[in-house]
Amino acid sequence: MEKIRKPFQGVFNILRFNWHFYVIGFIIVFLLLITASHFNKPLQFYVYTFCAFALGSTLISLLISFFIYDVSELYKLKWIKKDTADNLIVTINAGFDETSHLLKNRFKDVEFIMLDFYDPLKHTEVSIKRARAAYPPPSDTRSTETTKLALKDNSVDKVFVILAAHEIRNEAERVLFFKELNRIIKPTGQIYITEHLRDLPNFLAYTVGFFHFYSKNSWHKTFKKANLIIKQELKITPFISTFILNKNGNTL
Repeated sequence: MEKIRKPFQGVFNILRFNWHFYVIGFIIVFLLLITASHFNKPLQFYVYTFCAFALGSTLISLLISFFIYDVSELYKLKWIKKDTADNLIVTINAGFDETSHLLKNRFKDVEFIMLDFYDPLKHTEVSIKRARAAYPPPSDTRSTETTKLALKDNSVDKVFVILAAHEIRNEAERVLFFKELNRIIKPTGQIYITEHLRDLPNFLAYTVGFFHFYSKNSWHKTFKKANLIIKQELKITPFISTFILNKNGNTL
């Protein structure tokens, strides 16, 4: 049986693409520890407590990331229902695509289009540049704008936006993006949006890093403004949610 991912691929990528954050953090902790002996005892306690919390939370976040990206069912895609009537599948990513090749294997003999809305002027994070260098987009990937998808109205059976939609940081742009998804999807089509949420499990996993995600209520408002309805919400892990969306009015 073909292995869909290498062992520890997920957590290794996190370390490889974001190593500068870990280096800076460990340097700060190291300097605090070697200078703590010069502080008075009450302050020493707070310094040691802070260092223990910083190291502990980093280890916990990596362990949870290992569970999500290397152990869970996320990349096995068994949570995606196949339909023999599907003719066109579209995936949309924000510059780093780990799922299109997996979806291609799952939806064989179906027309497949990969779109990438990465914009180097907007997405300036060094981590995404490292990710694109390590995993260049396939040659048949099409660049697109979030507010203008070059696809016909009512032409797509399924759209997958996996761990990418949150990178559209502007709310108005995000709503326009989902309106575009509504436009291109068939009346009986489905939109899969997979995201971390700004909720308690992700706070416990990533502390302040959870602010990079959006709350469930925020996503619901975006879907409503785009005239989309939630057919189903799947919890792949306590830390990952997938919203399956339909055009408003489709009850299939």
